[in-house]
Amino acid sequence: MIDGDAHDPAVQSSIQNLFLQLAADPAFGPVTLTSNSQGTVTLLSTPLKVDSTSQEATDTVWHLRDDLIPNAFRNNAAKVYVSGQPAYNADYLHIVSASTPKVFAFVLGFSFLLLLLAFRSIVVAAKAVVMNLLSVGAAYGLMVLVFQKGYLHSLLGFQRTPTIEAWVPIFLFCVLFGLSMDYHVFLLSRIREHFDRTGRNTESVAVGLQSTAKINTAAAGIMVVVFGSFATDKQVAFQQMGFGMAVAIFLDATVVRTILVPATMALLGDRNWYLPKWLTWMPKLNIEGDPAPAPSSNPSPAAQPQFNPGD
Repeated sequence: MIDGDAHDPAVQSSIQNLFLQLAADPAFGPVTLTSNSQGTVTLLSTPLKVDSTSQEATDTVWHLRDDLIPNAFRNNAAKVYVSGQPAYNADYLHIVSASTPKVFAFVLGFSFLLLLLAFRSIVVAAKAVVMNLLSVGAAYGLMVLVFQKGYLHSLLGFQRTPTIEAWVPIFLFCVLFGLSMDYHVFLLSRIREHFDRTGRNTESVAVGLQSTAKINTAAAGIMVVVFGSFATDKQVAFQQMGFGMAVAIFLDATVVRTILVPATMALLGDRNWYLPKWLTWMPKLNIEGDPAPAPSSNPSPAAQPQFNPGD
């Protein structure tokens, strides 16, 4: 769509130039030209000869914006807008690809800072971020294998697609990070609680895992079933989202939280709780409140039996 005076000879020349370029380009179909009665808006319509959701369509849109339109309208002030479904897809993919690194950086950085404040350990915070990325990375890989490469897609009842829906990876990352961090904090809290009382790291890891294994497994099982139900939908986007979330949570609860996290914490020993001296100024946060005071070994006078000579 061209926003400019169609009666202006310069604008007319530019519109004609763009019309001829579109007509000569094999990527475009027949071109039609329509103007309103005042001649202030002109519409050039042309279909693409490729699938509107394909990468070729996206490349064609950017070719039109970056090459054809600047070449035709370089000498006048008319504004040219490219619209339609292929242009919407191109803009959407551009926004997602530009925003994804920012979202990843914000979620990872903010999670690291919160864990650092909660547990006062740079090792625990960094390890939690790495472990969550393992779950997300495994889910991404399995989604590609099933939906794009076609492994077991017919057995699982999924559609094979050339691409993963653009919103699925970032949605999966954000939701999975929040869910997995929830019971990861639950596990770390029990481990740190026992370590603060005893100072024995390996024992604390075993106690923390034992005390949280059942409830974490039950919570993960519920989430696997819930997200797995999305994968039964006929729309491929929901199949990808449901499968990715279910697989990621399953791997996170079984491999990461049950094996990798306890194993690495046992191997690291007291280094789990390392905090550089230049960070000791941070406030001490007790995420579950102040610990209960230890019971006194000597009973209070009120609790001691009283001797009455008259008895």
